[in-house]
Amino acid sequence: MKKDTILAHAGRDPRRYQGMVNTPVFRASTILHDDLESYEAPRDEDYQRISYGRHGTPTTRALEEAVARLEGGYRAVALPSGLAAIVAAICAFVKTGDHLLVVDSVYGPARNFCEARLKPNGVEVEYYDPLVGAGIATLIRSNTRAVFCESPGSLTFEMQDIPAIAAAAHAKGVPVLADTTWGTPYFFRSFERGVDVSIHAATKYICGHSDVMMGIIVTGEKHWRTVRKTVADYAWSAGPDDCYLALRGLRTLGVRMAHQMRSAMHVATWLKARPEVKQVLYPALEGVPGHTIWKRDFSGAAALFSFVMQSAHSKQVPAFIDALELFGIGSSWGGYESLAVIAHAERYRSATKWDPGGTTVRLHIGLEDPDDLTADLERGFAAIAKA
Repeated sequence: MKKDTILAHAGRDPRRYQGMVNTPVFRASTILHDDLESYEAPRDEDYQRISYGRHGTPTTRALEEAVARLEGGYRAVALPSGLAAIVAAICAFVKTGDHLLVVDSVYGPARNFCEARLKPNGVEVEYYDPLVGAGIATLIRSNTRAVFCESPGSLTFEMQDIPAIAAAAHAKGVPVLADTTWGTPYFFRSFERGVDVSIHAATKYICGHSDVMMGIIVTGEKHWRTVRKTVADYAWSAGPDDCYLALRGLRTLGVRMAHQMRSAMHVATWLKARPEVKQVLYPALEGVPGHTIWKRDFSGAAALFSFVMQSAHSKQVPAFIDALELFGIGSSWGGYESLAVIAHAERYRSATKWDPGGTTVRLHIGLEDPDDLTADLERGFAAIAKA
């Protein structure tokens, strides 16, 4: 089936639930067994059998099945946040004395976990240039246990050459983990590009309505048990009500992302022509760095991008953002509403330097009419002129 059909049908079976179109919410802790033998049976290594509510319910399984099928993975596991998914995926592969390669443009809280938890516990964390490509081979050591990618970076939007990185890593027996939240399972076929473990902050586009915290890890068959056991060992569990809402959001993922991408292209093109703007950082826009890789590896783009102000206007950026009425000021993205924040990317770099010559502003384009959004941005630029 094609992806839009998968979105409509995966993870539900009305025949099992008296014709209900949507899989119901199953809230459970205790699961009763038919007899003592089945109760005392060894734990199912593939986590198919539900033996306790912490390991999921039919609602959880429905969401996990739908996302895994959409992305082309073997299995998936839902967690209570995107950061929890990142932490679990990394911890499935590294321990004291191991070496981990992490892209320098990685999500800030993921970097904080590496600095605050991995390094003090004896894991060597090395950050690498997002544009390293096949050159990652020179950084892989005998104790390297994983390469962590994020393409594009969610502040500065460098596109990584995932197939080249994966080929180099796999040649040395090293798995590739990737935060693929921006591309989603709808626009980025991660396993076809060489990713071994795909990580999503489902809080963003999968849920889509800014009302659920959720993470999802999708793996190939080779790494499934390792990752799933790690999630169980850390006792992470996504609530069934949240899984139900995530499933509801997933059904409209395709139409939402297609619409928001069109609006984002409209706004990004408009910004590119503004005298106050030095550079637009949106890989889907022709002429922007990384566009060639995006066009090769992705079938679409998220509606999240940044732009760089001309240095002459950088001190007035707070006035610009505060003057906006339709763009909210807040963390996260992927919902139906537009957002604007300053992207302080320079605070999160160590292997490379971020100095584009002006303040970086990150926008998320929601479901509003794009002409209304450009009018709102015009209001912000007018505030700069007054300032």
